[in-house]
Amino acid sequence: MGSGQNENYLKNMFTLREVAKMIDHSLLHPTMTDEELVKGCEVAKAYDVAAVCIKPYFVKETVELLKDSDVKVCSVIGFPHGNSTIQSKVYETRLACKDGAKEIDMVVNAGKVLGEDWWYVKKEINAINKECLKHGAILKVIFENDFLPLNKYKIKLCKICNSVGVAFIKTSTGYGYVKQPNGDYNYKGATEEDLILMRKYADPAVQIKAAGGVRTLDGLLRVKELGCTRLGASATVAIMEEAKKRLGLESQKVEAATSGY
Repeated sequence: MGSGQNENYLKNMFTLREVAKMIDHSLLHPTMTDEELVKGCEVAKAYDVAAVCIKPYFVKETVELLKDSDVKVCSVIGFPHGNSTIQSKVYETRLACKDGAKEIDMVVNAGKVLGEDWWYVKKEINAINKECLKHGAILKVIFENDFLPLNKYKIKLCKICNSVGVAFIKTSTGYGYVKQPNGDYNYKGATEEDLILMRKYADPAVQIKAAGGVRTLDGLLRVKELGCTRLGASATVAIMEEAKKRLGLESQKVEAATSGY
């Protein structure tokens, strides 16, 4: 889809608010300071995004910063590598929810997935989903697709998430670095192939969040076209300002804090 087609598509299909409510503004880079987290929350509030994905220790502060908005607070659990015990993940979830988080992004245990210990994987997802529901929160299960070389793992995770009844499945953390043949570490993040696969095998009631590598409005429109209802992004300002430009709206650029998606 060319830029002219995308402009018409945006004007015909989406309002600025609908674009904003697809975005989970990511504030998860390990080096981000409290000052940067505050600025990031201001960006999220100014653009009226769906949610802020915030480090667990900063949930309470984020709830306070966003109290006069309808931007939700999302915390991450077992982030970014998913190797905590089930009990630890449940406890993390409980603390985040008590602090005011209404959405939880949890990373599955990739080693258990690759080892095909499906009983353990389902037990973990079910336990965390139950804890979320106790507190009126929703769960997004992060597959970390870069760690999963075969589609069979992603398909099985979709089926487990269907059976548990989670709200969302998610492609990546944005930090799932894999060693490349040249020795460098990198990640692919949300690929079209994976999004098509996940939408095919997830129940219609299970929503999909793309995360990792999508940093433009055209990218957002494409993942929407592939069936995603959320996009994890640090490039919120760039996406929203481009949307305003194409819709013929006045710019009101807000200074962004750098994250990592």
